[in-house]
Amino acid sequence: MMMISTLFLDIGGVLLTNGWDRKARRLAGETFCLDYEEMDERHHLTFDTYEVGKLSLDKYLDRIVFYEERPFTRDSFSSFMFAQSRAFPEMIELVSHLKARHSLKVAAVSNEGRELNEYRIDTFGLGSFIDFFISSSFVHYRKPDADMYRIALDIAQVVPEQVLYIDDRPMFVDVARDLGIQGIVHTTYEQTRDKLASVGLT
Repeated sequence: MMMISTLFLDIGGVLLTNGWDRKARRLAGETFCLDYEEMDERHHLTFDTYEVGKLSLDKYLDRIVFYEERPFTRDSFSSFMFAQSRAFPEMIELVSHLKARHSLKVAAVSNEGRELNEYRIDTFGLGSFIDFFISSSFVHYRKPDADMYRIALDIAQVVPEQVLYIDDRPMFVDVARDLGIQGIVHTTYEQTRDKLASVGLT
């Protein structure tokens, strides 16, 4: 068996909270007195286009919020969106430690819109321990498209057997496994730490 030389990681749900999930959208509806059901329907109709980098954040917000006059500004709404992100410090510390101790390459493989992704990378210092960002808005594919993982392998210049992938979505781990990439379904810090230790990453 080849030694693990590279970690592929999701961002939302592993290193940080999800950037703009149902809970955050519902809170936005309450905070800005919006019809949540209408906003959420519009979100589902257009969010994929935003996540694959074919729509700017401004255009996305035009479609889900600012298609009519509002008593608040676009900046206040987008600032609220960004403010929903929180770090999981223990996971960031764990990955940083493993990278330093084992000289690992680390790649983020994530579905995120460009502006939100760039904000999260900068705000939480993800570039200090992640070498490559294979983000849906950068490469114009979304998980579970297997091409996301093929692109990540090409960019990292590794073969599947050298990679361990951590994601909180079982389907995404299954898709990567079909390509020969070992995977961990992340549920808690403790379980992921122990599974990493079981393959020699301590």
